[in-house]
Amino acid sequence: MPDSPILEPHSPWQWHDHPPADIAIQSCDVLVLGGGGAGLAAACAAAALGRSVVLLEKNRELGGSTSWSVGSVSATQTKHQKRHGIQDDPQAHWEDYALFSGAQVQRDNLDLARVMMDRAPDTFQWLLDCGLRFVGPMPEPPHRVPRMHNVLPNSRAFAKRLGLQARKLNVHIATGMSLVSGWREEAVLRGLVTRGPNNELVGWSARGGIVLAAGDFSASKALKGHFAGSAIAAVDPINPGSGGDGIGLGIAAGGRVVNGENLRGPFMRFLPPPSTHWLQALPSHPWVTGLMAWAYEHLPASLLRPFLMRFVTTALAPDAGLWRQGGILIDREGNRIDASVDNVHAAVAKAPQGMAYVVFGQALAKTFAQWPHFVSTAPGVAYAYLDDYRRTRPDLYFEADGVSELAQKLQVSADRLANSLSGTNFEGKQRLVALGPAKAYIVFTNGGLEVSKQLEVLDQSGHPLPGLYAAGSNGQGGMLLEGHGHHLLWAFVSGRLAGQAAAARV
Repeated sequence: MPDSPILEPHSPWQWHDHPPADIAIQSCDVLVLGGGGAGLAAACAAAALGRSVVLLEKNRELGGSTSWSVGSVSATQTKHQKRHGIQDDPQAHWEDYALFSGAQVQRDNLDLARVMMDRAPDTFQWLLDCGLRFVGPMPEPPHRVPRMHNVLPNSRAFAKRLGLQARKLNVHIATGMSLVSGWREEAVLRGLVTRGPNNELVGWSARGGIVLAAGDFSASKALKGHFAGSAIAAVDPINPGSGGDGIGLGIAAGGRVVNGENLRGPFMRFLPPPSTHWLQALPSHPWVTGLMAWAYEHLPASLLRPFLMRFVTTALAPDAGLWRQGGILIDREGNRIDASVDNVHAAVAKAPQGMAYVVFGQALAKTFAQWPHFVSTAPGVAYAYLDDYRRTRPDLYFEADGVSELAQKLQVSADRLANSLSGTNFEGKQRLVALGPAKAYIVFTNGGLEVSKQLEVLDQSGHPLPGLYAAGSNGQGGMLLEGHGHHLLWAFVSGRLAGQAAAARV
């Protein structure tokens, strides 16, 4: 077990040698920690085998980081591919997956990746059977053929449809349950203690196994500091709920984290909308998503773009081309952020509030109206341009005649802004555009517990820890999951495998 501040006595990441004697304990066959995509998949898989299942989620709603995602699932042999005449298979997918890792491929766990690709076709069909609907497939090099499928109406559909499926299978879902500790019985990791929404303590005992599916540790300063250093620990996460409970429990049980220092961030994301647009509140009912899918296939892209952009719930990333082409980064006080192209995100993380605006002159702004110069990649529309932000994100788009007017709109010092733009080719009295603010976040962490192909958590010697399984980010096992659609694919594949394996112990 590593010498680490994450295992302080007050931490919930600890296992006792006996169940608590002073609280009521509820028993089940399989206990799942986490209500995101991996946890829901695990609960459904175990319940489909006839097991009694309890799913614990610390938030009041299901979804986790899955609901913050772009919503892409990359898979082969799907009916979407077949409809477009695309011949594909898991072997080709696995070969192309390795290309995404580039020079890091030796650090990737290609054995687990092979498990993921082999199970991708049936897992994607399972998602369809649960009532989810996708558009695509869409191309993404170095995939040799289109494999990326985007969910409708947005990534929140996963929690809604899979939550319904879990309840149909009689999964007991308990939300508002924060982790207190765990316990073992005769070396078997047996149960968890949680604190409920009314501050009550509840014990949960699993006859079969416990599945850790509680998301990454991007919101844990202790874990980020331990694996990646104090500078990274200070950077805020995209999802403040990603506290690393599953990872911490796995370490406390004797497990090992692989690639703990590998994370996405600091990386800029435009702030999410200040309020939910009514289109984002549309249900994920099949008649709604069916109509959207029909429109996607038959209506002109020019009509669809504003409509589809409204469904984007993830925080979109500004593309590096914005500053490579000459856009100027300024902080929330109007000061210019000077950094090399490779160090932009880290520099923004150190700026006031960790935020920045990108400022353009009129000529440069016109460049980002069409391919190949885009502002962001975006689900459904593939690429978002400046006009997309002007139409659908007026909270992020600012246009002004000159520095003084722009400074007023951004609520920064006009003198500082003028000084920041001094020496550029768009200072002075001309039309200016600014996008932002964009905030530097830790988007996600890739470090996961070392697991077997059956998603058993392994100890320091490579032996399974009895009764403990991990899925999604908790059971990432060293995979880097580069490329769109692989994180969610792994969440659903690993969740189903872990749920089935835990159920088999009963």
